[in-house]
Amino acid sequence: MLDVVVVGAGPNGLTAAVELARRGFSVAVFEARDTVGGGARTEELTLPGFRHDPCSAAHPLGVNSPAFKMMPLERYGLEWLHAELPMAHPFLDGTAAVLARSVAETAASFGPRDAGAYRRLVAPFLPKWDTLAHDFMSLPLSRLPRDPVTLARFGLVGLPPSTWLTRRFRDERAKALFAGLVAHVIAPLDGIATGAVGLVFALAAHAGGWPVARGGSQSISDALTAYLQDLGGSVHTDYEVKRLDDLPPARAYVFDTSPTALARIAGFGRYYERYRYGASVFKVDYALDGPVPWTAKEARTAGTVQIGASSAEIGSALRAASREGRAPDPPFLIAVQPSIVDPSRAPEGKQVFWVYGHVPNGWTGDLTDALERQLERFAPGFRDRVLARATAGPPELAARNANYVGGDIACGAASGLQLLLRPKVSLFPYSTPHPAVFLCSSATPPGPGVHGMSGHNAAKAVWRRLRQA
Repeated sequence: MLDVVVVGAGPNGLTAAVELARRGFSVAVFEARDTVGGGARTEELTLPGFRHDPCSAAHPLGVNSPAFKMMPLERYGLEWLHAELPMAHPFLDGTAAVLARSVAETAASFGPRDAGAYRRLVAPFLPKWDTLAHDFMSLPLSRLPRDPVTLARFGLVGLPPSTWLTRRFRDERAKALFAGLVAHVIAPLDGIATGAVGLVFALAAHAGGWPVARGGSQSISDALTAYLQDLGGSVHTDYEVKRLDDLPPARAYVFDTSPTALARIAGFGRYYERYRYGASVFKVDYALDGPVPWTAKEARTAGTVQIGASSAEIGSALRAASREGRAPDPPFLIAVQPSIVDPSRAPEGKQVFWVYGHVPNGWTGDLTDALERQLERFAPGFRDRVLARATAGPPELAARNANYVGGDIACGAASGLQLLLRPKVSLFPYSTPHPAVFLCSSATPPGPGVHGMSGHNAAKAVWRRLRQA
């Protein structure tokens, strides 16, 4: 009998498997798709030689992940590549605010009226980032935080809506950039704890950058898999699990799936019926005949680019997709430019480009035209660079990854109390009605992102139970 069976070979499932294998448990992973990866894959979606990331592409939380930092993933081929600027937010006048590794450079891009406010915002937390990140990404805490004073101070700043936090800024440049940071979790700007979301992304960029993985996001999943196999774990692909009886006997079962899929497989009935899935995205992967012709020079050297003319425009786009049930026009866009630091992703002189805008859950329309009109506002002539495109709306995203219910790439709405307490209001979010079954997907804290911490935290719950058995 195995000690642990993990269902789902996304970053969280693989991290949980590694953590348990490192502690001497026998572990096997079962994945329905023909390759590992979940939300961290790389494929040729457009033309031969153009390697795209179907979901995640830039990884500020991955490079800062306490779980990944404890693993020798560089030995297994994972290499983080950093653009000159982690992120840029261009404006219609050809200028841009930036999120740089340097706090001073970032503050200066906001202008003199907000530079001091931004420095004061991040100053209490950045020197203590490693400890804060560990405490924040381990919530709900299973033991006392390493630095309870800093964590409490962070909570006081971050628990209110981001719209409260941005009141300390006077000009639009800082407000728009911060609003864009919150939008990475597809959360309305006025939601609880959205201030913490924006602040975490800003601190992560200053502390560790906003890199891509050399060769694509698949490199993260492949490194975790290779490390797991060296620890004695096994991985089985093309193995769809429809019920617990499909799996070999084990002392514990860990699911990197959506809560509703777990309820269906494990026979939990309506246990997760109140779990809410959020808005989706419409994503386009481009093969380009050269770099994006950004008007703002800062965007040409940034790994990630946020595209929204103002905080009001960004807030309107998020409300449309999350609350009003319609596709925004203009949409707020998040784009990643892997080729500016990794030329191996495309043929010589060409580039891959990744971009999405927000749409309602389950939306079946086509956002391509609105998305490209928005791009043309900030990069005139963009369409002339397009060699090929691969589009994916909510139905395609859900078909590609079963965890994206209705196309929700966060595996659950990151809004309201569910941003902090997911999948249910509980101090034990990884446990389920069955004492030997656990949940480790992005539907558990700390939530969406390729960081493995949901898997890491769930693994701790599993090995505590196995030690007691």
